[in-house]
Amino acid sequence: MPVKKKRKSSGSEDASIRKCKISSYCRTQTSGRLVNPEDQFSSKKCLTWFYEYAGPDDVVGPESMEKFCEDIGVEPENIVMLVLAWKLEATNMGFFTKEEWLKGMTSLHCDCTERLQGKLDYMRSQLNDPALFKSIYRYAFDFARDKDQRSLDMDTAKSMLALLLGRTWPLFPVFNQFLEQSKYKVMNKDQWYNVLEFSRTVNTDLSNYDEDGAGIKYLIKNTIKL
Repeated sequence: MPVKKKRKSSGSEDASIRKCKISSYCRTQTSGRLVNPEDQFSSKKCLTWFYEYAGPDDVVGPESMEKFCEDIGVEPENIVMLVLAWKLEATNMGFFTKEEWLKGMTSLHCDCTERLQGKLDYMRSQLNDPALFKSIYRYAFDFARDKDQRSLDMDTAKSMLALLLGRTWPLFPVFNQFLEQSKYKVMNKDQWYNVLEFSRTVNTDLSNYDEDGAGIKYLIKNTIKL
């Protein structure tokens, strides 16, 4: 069938039509499509979004968290999920309460999946700021530990250290090997904090390592051999 030729519009008419189409498109978008960034944040919309995942106890639990991660296009083990938990001030790994969700998403100005997706690069960029990374790193200790314990069990500590330092600390493979071979069952908060300081201040060849001056000595004394 021959294609009908469209009547040519004037420049002003074309611009008007395009503007109308764009405005209409932005007004009619639903989940899974574009969102007009100029729209104001809606607490009601944010709460509705929360209940897409929350159970009757007003908590997003582990199973729903997997669906949430799938919807925003992020693996649950991705470090950006730790940054998000930090932004929400979540207290338990694998869970978001209604209060945490509303407070955190309000601060992020996110009331739907698409807006949060648009914030992922911003949240990843927080890791490049040394002060913010330190805050996230310290937050991770309490976030990951069992709340009836004062220390992190070693398996959890190793997993979290790999997530936080595995790609940026050249000595991490050596340090992780030490942890694998050690008899330590837990890591306390001071030790956790000191690992970060050690990773930031000690040269990869250990040439400036002061055994007496580093609190991490309780973990690495006479163990790291290059």
